[in-house]
Amino acid sequence: MTRHEMRESAFMLVFERALTGEDVNEIIETAKESEAVPVNDAVLAAFRGVEQNRDQIDACIRPHLKKWTLERITKVSLAALRVAVYEILFVDDIDADISVSEAVKICETYTTKEDTSFVNGVLGSLVRQYREKQKPAEAENIH
Repeated sequence: MTRHEMRESAFMLVFERALTGEDVNEIIETAKESEAVPVNDAVLAAFRGVEQNRDQIDACIRPHLKKWTLERITKVSLAALRVAVYEILFVDDIDADISVSEAVKICETYTTKEDTSFVNGVLGSLVRQYREKQKPAEAENIH
């Protein structure tokens, strides 16, 4: 399974959770039984990571919504945002630009052009802020 396929499967599980509110373990079992969504350890780790850190992830997304709320965003866009932000915040071996690019690709497949642009804009703003916050820490490590 490629990293893109892994992200897409994690996105589908996160979307299912946002849509139905079902228990994480029930969603995983259903995905395994139906084989509609390919799952492996990486997919499950990403899905569980998003769900375990959802409050922190959502708190990072909110300031970048500009006159929107999480409740107003489509579930597809929200799921794509959550997977990307999870990677940006919690997965060290993935560059933030790749996470943004992958979220945009997923949106291009599953949602409208407007939603794709919206997700790209939110993630772009979030990544710029994230990088600005990282600079002082990096500078301290240099000295």
